[in-house]
Amino acid sequence: MTNPTKKTSFFRKILLLIVGFGPGIFAIGYTIGTGSVTSMIVAGSTYGMQLLWVLLLSCIFSGLLMYAYGKFALVSGESALYSFRKHLKGGKIIAILILIGISFGQWNSLIGIMGISSNLIFEIIAIYFPAIEAFEYEAVLIIAIIVIGVMYKLLLMGTYNFFEKVLILFVSIMAGSFLFSLFFVHPLPAEVIHGLVPKIPEVEGGQMLVAAFVGTTMAAATFLSRPLFIQGKGWTLKDLKVQRNDAITAAALVFFISATIMAVAHGALYHQGKPVTHVLDMAGTLEPVAGKSALTLFFFGTLSAGLSSIFPCLMIAPLLLADYQSGKLDVKSKQFRVITAIASLLALMVPIFGGNPVQMQILTQVFNVFVLPLVIIGIIMILRKPEVMKGHTTGIGIYIGLGFALLFALVISYNGLMALINF
Repeated sequence: MTNPTKKTSFFRKILLLIVGFGPGIFAIGYTIGTGSVTSMIVAGSTYGMQLLWVLLLSCIFSGLLMYAYGKFALVSGESALYSFRKHLKGGKIIAILILIGISFGQWNSLIGIMGISSNLIFEIIAIYFPAIEAFEYEAVLIIAIIVIGVMYKLLLMGTYNFFEKVLILFVSIMAGSFLFSLFFVHPLPAEVIHGLVPKIPEVEGGQMLVAAFVGTTMAAATFLSRPLFIQGKGWTLKDLKVQRNDAITAAALVFFISATIMAVAHGALYHQGKPVTHVLDMAGTLEPVAGKSALTLFFFGTLSAGLSSIFPCLMIAPLLLADYQSGKLDVKSKQFRVITAIASLLALMVPIFGGNPVQMQILTQVFNVFVLPLVIIGIIMILRKPEVMKGHTTGIGIYIGLGFALLFALVISYNGLMALINF
């Protein structure tokens, strides 16, 4: 006979684990949005598992950078841009360049996210109400306005804990949807192993997709905002171990969820020679094997991914500006409300002006890689400042890892630049 106490205890532990998730939930929210979903599905359907090595390296370096920025925040009690400006030679210029670069990249991502999300909702509605197809432009625009309006309203009434709970909900739905999808279609083990061998597909669009992968997975905004979210969480120096585990868990979940999405697209479309180029193509990823229920699965997974990214993308510019000015997390100021309102209006560009949202989403992710080297250089320099780290040393292994992360970021930035020139 099953012991109900043990069963309750098990589910209670799972619930406590989810609710107890720290700033790492924002890392997942930044990382796995419709940009990541789009990139993974396009990659899986077009190149199979060939880019799995890029995803793995990006997640390893992301975990390392989250840990480094988190340790710096707990030891120093300061935020990133404020500390760069205060302690580094030329730090003011570095901080301003990072602020501009990340805000530009995240607002670009936001534009793509809204394009994908509003078009996806329209396509799902059109399946059940075909008459709406005659008013596609108007419907997509109205959907986008409603979605961004609701998200902006939630931002104005929220606090850190509220944002965290909303993201936990979206990320849980997203992860569950894509994990369930994997039961229907999956690649062969040999194909997964082959995907861990470094190689850039020598076909049109291969370079750009590699850069987009890193831009969406190794997102500079994730690391820069981590000290602020640690402030919001209320962690102190005694939480060093908790912070480390949070960084490792976030990086592992980003890899697992992203690899699952790529594997689903690979299993469903790659061998059939059906690359994804439009929104409804993505919704059809599972349909060959799972029927119309696949549309519902994809709808909830991708929409949750999009919504989990809209929050952080709207917040990033005012948060980093407040970081630069005072080093404090501030989500109640007039400055926060005005800048998030501007970002909300920019998010409507694809629905207003049209364009292929899948192609736009891939393109906007590429811009995120160019500020990444500066973000890595900044943390390497600040960790070496005794007056900042207050006697806490950083192991040589961390510096070696950050050095490799910097080399990787420089190579990918060059690759992304070449891809944009060719585009």
